[in-house]
Amino acid sequence: MASHRRPKQTSRTRVTVLTATAAAAVALTSQGGAQAAPKSNKDQVKQKVDKLYEEAEQATEKYNGAKEKQQKLNKEIDNLQDKVARGQDELNDLRDGLGSMASAQYRSGGIDPSVQLFLASDPDSYLDKASTLDQLSGQQVDSLKKIQEKQRSLAQQRKEASDKLKDLAETREQLGKKKKEVQKKLGDAQKLLNTLTAKEKASLAAEEARANRDSARDVIGNPGKPPSGFAGQAFSAAQSKIGSPYVYGATGPSSFDCSGLTSWAFSQAGVSIPRTSQAQANAGTRISSQSDLQVGDLVIFYSDLHHVGFYAGNGQVLHAPRTGANVRYESINNMPYQFGVRI
Repeated sequence: MASHRRPKQTSRTRVTVLTATAAAAVALTSQGGAQAAPKSNKDQVKQKVDKLYEEAEQATEKYNGAKEKQQKLNKEIDNLQDKVARGQDELNDLRDGLGSMASAQYRSGGIDPSVQLFLASDPDSYLDKASTLDQLSGQQVDSLKKIQEKQRSLAQQRKEASDKLKDLAETREQLGKKKKEVQKKLGDAQKLLNTLTAKEKASLAAEEARANRDSARDVIGNPGKPPSGFAGQAFSAAQSKIGSPYVYGATGPSSFDCSGLTSWAFSQAGVSIPRTSQAQANAGTRISSQSDLQVGDLVIFYSDLHHVGFYAGNGQVLHAPRTGANVRYESINNMPYQFGVRI
């Protein structure tokens, strides 16, 4: 009987030991995971946030392009509407002149049938009949031709204005979509940042501040050849905005996005360049090699050309980086360089 009870006792002991060992292992694993998680979580969140910021900037440049197109269309439509209004006044004057001829004819014995017909209908079909022209005086023929040309011109301008109004409506719709896309990307990035602890957020802020100091030191210590001309004036203007926040769609003077900073800076030098980074990429002489860059040259990044800054010398760029960052110096190697542009 004793030998029978002994194995059961040993079994219970073994189970107890195994359970305790497993529990200890789980506890150790949990502790190890808890210690490793913050660093891993912070790095993963930063990587995802940086990706969202890049996507937001891509959408921002498309938003800027749509906004620029909308402004251009508004001006073109206003000009066309002014032309149509002036043309209508001119047409009315021409018709009044022809009406005066008809009145004179009436007083002298009756209105010429051809003039009477014109005053009641569109002259286009009427003027196509050569026999009708033979019945009119030279002055009447000239008046009718001018009216015909003015009517055709007005019809073309009205059609052009109508087409541009449709284009404007589509552009506004695209603008709204791009704005929502940017806001969603930024919102998603903020949600990710909100998952970090206060200590992790402070660590990220410290890393960024350190990077800013390092880049500024590199530029100040090795400034390179000072820029001259318009590029020099533009670069100096951009330097005066170091520390200004990045805001999508902003063109200064207190906040900027990447192409907003470069276009604003050149405007301070009295030079107008396109609004978007893609358009700025074709605004001057292209510089392929980094070794040929001069301070003040524009520098274009990413394969779709969605980011732009100023070359600052010593392998550094001065730019408005992204949401959450201020205008600053940064290594040119932090982004995929495409080429430079000399304005």
